[in-house]
Order: sequence, then C-alpha cells, then structure tokens
Amino acid sequence: MPCAMLVGVLFLDAPPTVRQAVDAIRSALTGGLDPDQDPPRSVVPVPTGQFLLMPAFWDRYAGVKVASVAPDNPARGLPRIQGHYLLMDGPTLTPKALLDGIALTSVRTAAVSAVAVDLLAEPDAERLVVFGTGPQAQSHIEAFRTVRPVREVVVVGRNAERTQALAAQYPFARVGTPDDVSSADLIACCTSSRTPVFDGAKVPEHATVVAVGSHEPDAREVDDVLIGRSTVVVEGIGAATREAGDVVLAMKSGVLAADDLVPLAELAQGRTVASGPRLFKSVGMAWEDLVVAAAAYEAVM
Repeated sequence: MPCAMLVGVLFLDAPPTVRQAVDAIRSALTGGLDPDQDPPRSVVPVPTGQFLLMPAFWDRYAGVKVASVAPDNPARGLPRIQGHYLLMDGPTLTPKALLDGIALTSVRTAAVSAVAVDLLAEPDAERLVVFGTGPQAQSHIEAFRTVRPVREVVVVGRNAERTQALAAQYPFARVGTPDDVSSADLIACCTSSRTPVFDGAKVPEHATVVAVGSHEPDAREVDDVLIGRSTVVVEGIGAATREAGDVVLAMKSGVLAADDLVPLAELAQGRTVASGPRLFKSVGMAWEDLVVAAAAYEAVM
C-alpha cells in the first residue's frame, strides 16, 4: 500500500482492499464494538453544502473524519464528498496516519454493506440491481462480489451516459430500469435521491436490499411498502432513528417502530431474522471509518 511520512504522520494513499475492510468490520462487530456508542455526527450547513465532523474511539485507536458534501460538485466533474481522515493512537491521542477521506468512505461504506449482505442474503444470490452511477455504486458492485456469486448486474441511473459507462466496465452488466427489481436477488441503492427510487411491492420475498445514499431524516430511497414487508437492519438504533430518512419517515407514517429495528452487531453475533425481504439501511458511522483506517495503518506497519 503506497505511503509516505508527512510531518511525522504516515500518509496512506489508499485504504485497505474491500476484503480487508469487510474482515475488519465484521471482526469489530463480533468483538464487542457497540455502534450506538459513537458520538453523533456534527453537520454544519454552509452556502454550498455541508461540513461533517465524525470522531470515534475503539480498541487501541481514535480518529476523526473531516469531510465536505457539495451537492453540485458532480456537475462540475468533482466528487460530491471530499475530506481526510486522521488516525490517532488511542491511549495518547498522538496522530499516526492521514488517509484520503474519499477513498476511505467509498471502501468502508461498501464493506459495511457487504457484511450485511453476507449475513442476510441467500447464499446463491447472483443478480444485483444497482441504483446510482457514482463511486458508491461501483464500490458496492465490487464489495458484493466478495461475499456472493454475483453473475449479473443491472445498472439504473438518471444520466444515460454515466449509466452506460458504469455498465460497460463489467462484461456481466447492462443498463436497466426500476422494474428490474422484480427479479433481483440483491438491490443496492447508492443515490442522492430524496424520494423512493423503485416500487417496493415488486421486490421478491427472498431479496436483500441495501440503501446507503442518505444520512438526512427527510430523504429516502425506499418506500413504506418495502419497509412494511421487510426485516429492517441498521448500523445503530440511535443513528438510524436520528438520521435515516427511510427509517424516520416510515416511523412517522406508522409502518415501522424503533423496536422493529435489528442492529447489525446482533446479526454478526448470531441473531437470525424471519423470512421475507431484508433491508439494510446505512447512514455511515464514525466507527466504520476508524476500523477501516486502523486496518489500513496496520497493513503497512
């Protein structure tokens, strides 16, 4: 893994592989990490978007991600999310490493989703429908292939050129429509949409859905129909009921209660879920950045 020293701090040019990140996240969840101990994300509005501050402490490490979200950036050919991650020694809080926040976020988000898919999806799940065309969409295709035998990918996007470009990267991928969820084994929602991107009634009973596009309480990618049919799994109860619009809005409409939510850590520790569609709603939490950043650091030390 490329690295260099920067003012006494190791600069890591790349996060670990998706496989390494998946293993690190699952190990932390089975090792006693409690996602609900994460401090709430600090969100500061600015005229062109948001600043995000995400600190965490676990095991031998501490760290903080400072990121920006600029919704208009994709139209400028720039990333929507930018930032850096500072990894520190836990006991002394001495800075140890600085990581590219974009690469870290891309890998850790998809890796958490892959852990959820590995715990929830049918063993032979092979047909994936992806909503979105950005870095998260591509990361999720790669991550899901590490835990399931994905042989067909259908890409659904709003921009025809970007949709075709993503599908063209894989010989087993094609461009599709929202109706393709009706024959999906896996569905990944990686969009900035504020409203549902498909009809939840069309999702098969055996399917697993992952929604990662939003951490805002008034934005959602899946509808009440799907939530009402599904076992809903979240990273942490507190973060989900505070930030996950898919969860918050479903609770407001009465189709979901906080007691219905299943924490991902409980699944990793052996809890089973009922039959029917499974939905994993992710908002992205600080512990995930810390665990993956620590894995990246240890890989080169």
